[in-house]
Amino acid sequence: MSALPRGSTVRRDAGLYGYERALRRHGIEPIAGVDEAGRGACAGPLVAGAAILPAGKAGIIPGLADSKLLTEKARERCYQQVMKRALSWSVVVIGPDECDRLGMHVANVEALRRAVALLDVAPQYVLTDGFPVDGLGVPGLAVWKGDRVVACIAAASVLAKVTRDRIMCELDADWPAYDFKTHKGYITDVHAAALSEHGPSPVHRMRFVNVRRAAGIEPAVPGVEVPEESPVG
Repeated sequence: MSALPRGSTVRRDAGLYGYERALRRHGIEPIAGVDEAGRGACAGPLVAGAAILPAGKAGIIPGLADSKLLTEKARERCYQQVMKRALSWSVVVIGPDECDRLGMHVANVEALRRAVALLDVAPQYVLTDGFPVDGLGVPGLAVWKGDRVVACIAAASVLAKVTRDRIMCELDADWPAYDFKTHKGYITDVHAAALSEHGPSPVHRMRFVNVRRAAGIEPAVPGVEVPEESPVG
């Protein structure tokens, strides 16, 4: 991953669209943002989104922010606006079996790559959230807390989260004992209790320590309830 072009700066008060404006001043566009949802969940798929927003007023998404900071209704509104206004957008879903096979970090990077590759408008530059992603074929930049400070990453995060939340609500209909519609596969007291009572479902990720314990294939450690990924496989 590269840095911003020489001479480019983004002021702290530049706002959500500052990075895109800085790149466009150097003639760099289209600019894609990419982000994922569900990496820390111990059930359900990993979902990645990518978005290219147009320059100017056409690319301003009312109320856009990091998807995790928005209410469900606000995310849905932003989701519809991103699909309407984006020059191109894509969503990639990686199921729990593939997450287990690859491991979460590799699955995450692979999902982000696939999302960029699926864009029907080829970007000249890619902005990612938090860590660099190689193999994209174009220059890019990892931005710390990018889903909070970069518009196209925030747009991608909304696409990913809304898509994943909908999937988890569908899975709740198949596996109602786990209350997926509420916690979306992340660990909560209710989710932990369901795992203890029923064991893992087919959509739980077996690489996660708490899931392996619920399945009886890893010993419980008193006082440790974190659903961290286990180094297996």
